[in-house]
Amino acid sequence: MRAVVMHRYGAPDVLRLEDVERPVPKEDEVLVKIHATTVTRTDCGVRGGKPFISRFFTGLRRPKQPILGTELAGEVEAVGAAVSEFAVGDHVFGASAWRFGAHAEFICMRENAPLAHMPAGMSFEEAAAVCDGAILALMGMRPANVRKGQKILVYGASGSIGTAGVQLAKYFGADVTAVCNTKNIELVRSLGADRVIDYTKEDFTKNGETYDVIFDFVGMLSFSQCRASLKPGGIYNPTDGLQNIILAPLTSRIGGKRVIFPIPPRYMKKDVLFLKELIEAGRYRAVIDRSYPLEQVVEASRYVETKQKTGNVVLTVGGA
Repeated sequence: MRAVVMHRYGAPDVLRLEDVERPVPKEDEVLVKIHATTVTRTDCGVRGGKPFISRFFTGLRRPKQPILGTELAGEVEAVGAAVSEFAVGDHVFGASAWRFGAHAEFICMRENAPLAHMPAGMSFEEAAAVCDGAILALMGMRPANVRKGQKILVYGASGSIGTAGVQLAKYFGADVTAVCNTKNIELVRSLGADRVIDYTKEDFTKNGETYDVIFDFVGMLSFSQCRASLKPGGIYNPTDGLQNIILAPLTSRIGGKRVIFPIPPRYMKKDVLFLKELIEAGRYRAVIDRSYPLEQVVEASRYVETKQKTGNVVLTVGGA
């Protein structure tokens, strides 16, 4: 099968389209023929070996997993003897987090992995763009107990996690202020934001408004920057920043305002099933910026690294 392979860390040019051995499913696994996948911030970070400390998990001198890609949508090609939930021909979507391997024509996943039947009426491209951003957003929403009556702010509201975060926060009943750039204001409004701040024209930390929760979904802020914009007992929830590993337990003991930093991310089947229900109920949609064929993964990765993408960047596989 064809797969995008990297044998060393570096710029997008280290990615190569190669022929590799097709995986064979174990008795509790399904073999999925991938029709669409995505290029995420995580893919780019792992490929670049940054931050360096991450190499203690991904491979110190060279990548342990040469095939990147965490999100996928496709068709079940074969099933192991013990599999009962899926059958050959089923259309499925999900996430192969931490194992990666989705930038390829085929992947094996366990039956109990974050994998589910695709929502009715959804394309492979749309389904591939659902899980990563939405599950990461859910990981912040749940410990913050986002609920009706809360005022929350979503910083980075037009990215993969941010577009998911706005929709999920509205589903949970919160009053949502979204922060994005000028070109994405109408998009973010269409996702349900109650108000939108253009960060190129206004600094939300200086307008006097306070929030129950501030989500920093692009890792551009800090707790000290946001502290004055939090209500008493308010929560700051970032997606990046090694300093937050220390601040999370420290602020839980000292002072009313605190940092939550749920790591490592956990991807579970129940979350994929929850998202499937929301999509079929018309309460959630995946936002796609651009779509590239697998052969153009270098160009797709370069675009993701500009940090200007809106929503998700999709790779189509095998002419899907």
